[in-house]
Amino acid sequence: MSITATLTPHLPYLRRYARALTGSQASGDAYVRALLEAMLGGNVTLDGEVPPRLALYRMFHKLWRTTGGKLPSATSHVASSVEGRLQALQPDNREALLLNTVEGFTLGEVAAILETTPQEAELAIAAALRAIDKDLASRVLIIEDETIIALDLENLVVETGHHVVGIATTRDEAVRMALECKPDLILTDIQLADDSSGIDAAAAILREFDIPVIFITAYPERLLTGQRPEPTYLISKPFSRDTVKATIGQALFFHEPASRTPHVAAGRPADAR
Repeated sequence: MSITATLTPHLPYLRRYARALTGSQASGDAYVRALLEAMLGGNVTLDGEVPPRLALYRMFHKLWRTTGGKLPSATSHVASSVEGRLQALQPDNREALLLNTVEGFTLGEVAAILETTPQEAELAIAAALRAIDKDLASRVLIIEDETIIALDLENLVVETGHHVVGIATTRDEAVRMALECKPDLILTDIQLADDSSGIDAAAAILREFDIPVIFITAYPERLLTGQRPEPTYLISKPFSRDTVKATIGQALFFHEPASRTPHVAAGRPADAR
């Protein structure tokens, strides 16, 4: 089987990971392109002793570390306050968290990718969760037309220290709620009631507010093609509590906090947990 055929099923998910890791579609995709160019040029090769997906992510991390987390071709996307938060969060911790909770790798696989031990990977994940929770409590608008999923998301959001300002089921309802409630973050499904689109809803809201958006879909590969502007933050259905928590934390972590104002979340100060 050719290297293209071997890697093609895994590339959408590697792009998702790279974007979440860097906080930018442009920067994340630049890393993936650089890796593919190096592989096609024969400069690096996958480890044939492990599954292709694990080998691909491990090779990605070798590139990530040799560049010091910054490609010359990747446009800087973080402001000074975000850079300060990046310094507070150790790279290994953030990597381990995303690999486990967003990409679904086991602790053993995370350890293999990061070339560490499962115990160290577990400690890194716990440290990252503590760090991204600090001072990030926010007002969240959920856009989801399936009642059970919407309520599940609401419970997860509240459990992680945030406040749900509303649940919308259509594009127009979502835009109206956003204008009224001024959320700090949006969680949205792709396909909504009345056949409207969560993507359209988010686009309309982003014309009014500079806030992060997390898309939720059962078919992430349809959105992660690299052919057009795409979501930086994407959660696959079915989702877990840790995946939602980690992705919300990453979205808020990379977003410039000056655009957000302090709020009281769920009847308690924003720094309470």
